[in-house]
Formats: sequence, C-alpha cells, structure tokens
Amino acid sequence: MGAITSPPLSLLKQTIMKITIMNRSVYHKVGFVEVEVPDNLKKEEVLDYLNENSQMYEYEMDSAINEAEYEFGFGLDNDLGLDEKDNESEWRYDIVGQNYGGHL
Repeated sequence: MGAITSPPLSLLKQTIMKITIMNRSVYHKVGFVEVEVPDNLKKEEVLDYLNENSQMYEYEMDSAINEAEYEFGFGLDNDLGLDEKDNESEWRYDIVGQNYGGHL
C-alpha cells in the first residue's frame, strides 16, 4: 500500500474572495383624484385655475398616492401622458370628457 500524502499547502491555506451583488429595481405609483372647477372656465384657463387652487387636490393626491399599488418600472410606458423622464415626480391634468389637458 502506498504512503498517504497530504494535499499541497497552497490548497489548505486558500483564501476566500467575498462578492457583493446589487440590484436596483425601480417602482412607481400613480394616483388619481377628480376635482370640480367652475364650468364657465375656458379650457385654456383650467391650468392657471388649478395652479392657483392647488389646495383643492394636494391632500387628496397624497392619500391617493399612499393607497396606490407599486408598479414595476419608471411609469413612462403608459397612455396617460406621463413622460417626463428627467423628473422624480410628475403632475398632469385632463379635462374629463374632452381631449384636453397637460402638465401642472
């Protein structure tokens, strides 16, 4: 029977390399609220009215955002007109029943 040999010293003192793995996943929420504005406003005046009366919807929007479900992605691949890729938050309005709106 042959002699038992030990493994080379280099295998016994092998060091371990540690690796950190990262993942950045982006999720977003979209909230919706409806507000009533005077119907004598021209549609071109709605933006100014909403900006001057933001207290009508800001609190409700906070609640709507808190209750909204997270969706995976940037939120830019939708038909809602949300397309400001360089901003962390985006507001827009649409007049219900009309093809008119824009960013706040």
